[in-house]
Amino acid sequence: MPQPVTASGTREVPHARHRVWGALAVLAPYCAVCDVSYVVDGAGAPGRGTRFVCVPGRLDEGVQPPPGAPQGEIVEWVPQERVTTRLRLTPETWTTTIELADAGPGATRVTITVSHEPHSSGRLAQRLTQRLMRGGVREMVQRTVAGELDRLPAHVEQLPAT
Repeated sequence: MPQPVTASGTREVPHARHRVWGALAVLAPYCAVCDVSYVVDGAGAPGRGTRFVCVPGRLDEGVQPPPGAPQGEIVEWVPQERVTTRLRLTPETWTTTIELADAGPGATRVTITVSHEPHSSGRLAQRLTQRLMRGGVREMVQRTVAGELDRLPAHVEQLPAT
């Protein structure tokens, strides 16, 4: 079974933890920063076990995601401290953990950890290809973490003022 490739990074933002949590952990129907729509199963507040589908772009209200859209699930939920999501795509699974900690008055330290795990059918050629691509995957995972950290301010800024 292939080993996941993992990268992590930390950044401080000049916002209170509850505000950062609301910007990063709550699945809004549309995120303009990422240009991604989320369709959440069920009603009520999200938490561990909440399932969702995400698709690029904005979905109009009532429009269903296309068949085969990436399926996600919240696998860990500790309000205002940590959320972990797992997103399954056909050839791979992406796991993202966001951890929040106070970094002083009105500031929050955000740590984002992303793991990429390819799905393997056990074929020798496929395993060899995955091994050869591992360096490229490692760079992609590191770029994903860096991009998420760079977008932190924009995620907080899109929230209504409180």
